[in-house]
Amino acid sequence: MRTRREFITLLGGAGALWPIAARAQRPERMRRIGVLLSTVESDPRGLEYITAFAQGLAELGWTVGRNVRIEYRWGAGDPDRFRRYAAELVALSPDVVLASGGTIVEAFQQASHTIPIVFVNTIDPVGGGYVENLARPGTNATGFATFEFSMSGKWLELLKEIAPGVKRVAVIRDPSVPAGSGGFAAIQTVAPSLGVELTPVGVRASDEIERAITTFARASNGALIMVGPVSSVRPHYDLIIAVAARHRLPAVYPNRPFVINGGLMSYGPDPVDPYRRAAGYVDRILKGENPADLPVQAPTKYELVINLKTAKALGLEVPPTLLARADEVIE
Repeated sequence: MRTRREFITLLGGAGALWPIAARAQRPERMRRIGVLLSTVESDPRGLEYITAFAQGLAELGWTVGRNVRIEYRWGAGDPDRFRRYAAELVALSPDVVLASGGTIVEAFQQASHTIPIVFVNTIDPVGGGYVENLARPGTNATGFATFEFSMSGKWLELLKEIAPGVKRVAVIRDPSVPAGSGGFAAIQTVAPSLGVELTPVGVRASDEIERAITTFARASNGALIMVGPVSSVRPHYDLIIAVAARHRLPAVYPNRPFVINGGLMSYGPDPVDPYRRAAGYVDRILKGENPADLPVQAPTKYELVINLKTAKALGLEVPPTLLARADEVIE
């Protein structure tokens, strides 16, 4: 995991890869990129994301201080901050902005209909209204979608596979965003065939989440699914993992960081890879291409990650068939 200082050094040092004579020919035009992430600045995951983005840019010849300037803002999962920082970045007249999630795309599009936006880890960009369609976005935004809502049903299937006795599932989601409502609806379509009763848990404040999960856990045969990833849920990641462990609730999460931090199981795309791939779209836009013509891309790989230590603490025996399908097993 890189520190912020190491990250800045990475970008600054990339210029050494370029021949001195080429750099001496003439000053390059300085371009400006705005980056708005949903994490806090100290979050190691956020630093991992921007490091991947930086590496992608460096490989394409973009170096801070030589031909590009990058302005960073950290939204800390707060929609009010998203709107404020999006407006602040737009006021700097960037050539392109990078948005980490649908709520941030919306904030940028409210601030400007013309500044190009490259988004990452965004659920259902068509349903969210950020693009007209995936093949030809037709707006000032394009990028890398996370997954389709229909995949949400897979979380429930995996949950029943690792914990067959589960009869009740609390679905943690933000109902105010498409990912929350659409993901929950997809799980609802699968639940009857698996004999599971669903309880929606809205994400608002930490005390409300803890109270709702504690109340849910009073009855037996319960488990959790977290729909996401969405920006409004991110500040509560550690709390949800801790409360699930306290009440011995099996839980399925949308990506690997949850399992690394003690969650039972995750299924979803690698959250870091889109940042590296986003550098390619930023490069193309800086060279004159229009985001309206760049197709929205889907993840190239989904990962199943299982934490055996957590399974043991919950008294679960992971089926060999499930272990064989896992991309990573944490012991």
